[in-house]
Parts: sequence; structure tokens; C-alpha cells
Amino acid sequence: MFIWGFSPVLGRFINTDAFQLVWFRILITVGVMLLYLKFTKQDMKITTKHFWQLSGIGIIIMIHWLMFYGAIKESNISVTMVAFSTGTLFSSIIEPVLYKRSIRLYEVIIGLIIIGAIALIFSIETHYWLGILLGIGAAFTSSLFGVFNGIMSHKLRSGVISFYELSAAFIGLTLFLTVNGSFKTSFFVLDNSSIIGLILLSLVCTVFPFIASVNLAKYISPYTIVLTVNLETVYGIIWAILFYNENKEVKPTFYIGVLIILLAIFLNSYLKSVSDKKAKQN
Repeated sequence: MFIWGFSPVLGRFINTDAFQLVWFRILITVGVMLLYLKFTKQDMKITTKHFWQLSGIGIIIMIHWLMFYGAIKESNISVTMVAFSTGTLFSSIIEPVLYKRSIRLYEVIIGLIIIGAIALIFSIETHYWLGILLGIGAAFTSSLFGVFNGIMSHKLRSGVISFYELSAAFIGLTLFLTVNGSFKTSFFVLDNSSIIGLILLSLVCTVFPFIASVNLAKYISPYTIVLTVNLETVYGIIWAILFYNENKEVKPTFYIGVLIILLAIFLNSYLKSVSDKKAKQN
């Protein structure tokens, strides 16, 4: 989680737009994953059905990253990370539907509390409205592919899942950028700091954490994963203050909303532990 908290900092550090950042990130990541799969001699054969399923999830991941880094470019790290915390609400609804289990009332209530905190922040930081909307969109797509990966993790190896998904994301984004004429000479020109940032983002914050998160989905629910990832909000804001002095960019009331979100996250963890104990006793 500490590494993931550094991802948005690198996103702001890299001097490109969201499309360039995501395209180069996926390109490097897919290349490294291919080498990893070859080195570990994993069987990469999958059925046609699984191929299309993973391709669809890959497109969702592509949209997620575009929204996430687009939010950072349009606002700042702190605002983006708080908006991203809405993933808890989305997962509390998406997971039960796709896993065919009953919706837990306390999960929805906690999700609504987080939405309320976001609304408070939205009313204060109105000039960041586009960043907030993109951050919420990133949270929704993150919850969506998290649940889908939870299902696929029981059918295929995590490395194979990650490779096919990100390959589809790369092909999808490449086709989109080709059609809209983005592939100009300037697109491929990067300064040294951006190159270093992209390498770090791809290797340290993507390849192994991505494979690990898919593998983790075998053992814990997507909702729990999303809830844990929400702690990235804490790390991200701390890094943003240390590196970019973002505490001077937002109003003090902003942190009241952040505190409400964190309390909601820890409250959920407590209620879940109580619920699990009762389920075992019964």
C-alpha cells in the first residue's frame, strides 16, 4: 500500500498529459510482464472466451488509469485521492451483484458517508470539480475491474490475467490515439525526469503490485481490497504535502472531509470483523 501511495506522486512528477503517461506506462509494463512470464515459463494459452473477457477488463483498466491521472492533472493529488475513496461505495454494490450475495447494509451506509464527505469537499473546492468527477470515475472503474479480477483469479494465473488485460489496454489505447491523430512526433519526446518517472511507475508501482493484487483476489473479497487500497488516500496526501506542499493549495476544511473518510474506512473494518465472528459462531 505504501508503494501504491507513491503512484499519484509520480503521476504529477511526470511531465506529460494523461494519454502519454498511460500509454508509455502500459507499454513498459507489458514488456516487463512478457519477460516475467517467459522467465517463469508460465503457460499463456487461454480459451477464446477468457481472451475476450480479459480484453474487456483491460479496456476498463485503461479507462481507469486515464481518469485517475487525468484527475491529478486537472486538480491535484489530495483532491484526486479523496475522490478515489468513493470506490468503497461502488464495491459495496457491484460485488454483491456479481458475486450473487446479499448486500450488507453497513457497507452501503459507510459508502454513503464517504460520498457525504466528498460532497463536503466538493462544496469547498469547487474549482477542482473536473478533477473530482474524474477521480470518482476512476474509483468506479477500479471497483468494477477489481470485482471482475476476483472472479477471473479463480480461473487463471494472476500473471496471465495481468498480461492479457494490460495488452488489451495497450492495443485499445493505441487504436484510440491513432484514430484521433495523437501520434505526432511530440508525443514520443520525453524529458529525462519523465523517463525516470515512467520507469519507476511501471516497474515499482505497476508490474509486481498489479500481479500481487490479482492473486490476492483469490483469498479476500474485492470490497476488502478496495477498502484497503483506500488507505492510499492517506499515503498519497502525505506525499503530496511533503513533495508539493499541497496543504497550501486546499482549505483547512478539506481535511475534515478526509478525516470523515478515514473514520468510515476503519469503522467498516471493525464492523466486518464483528460480522465475520458472528458468522463463524453460527
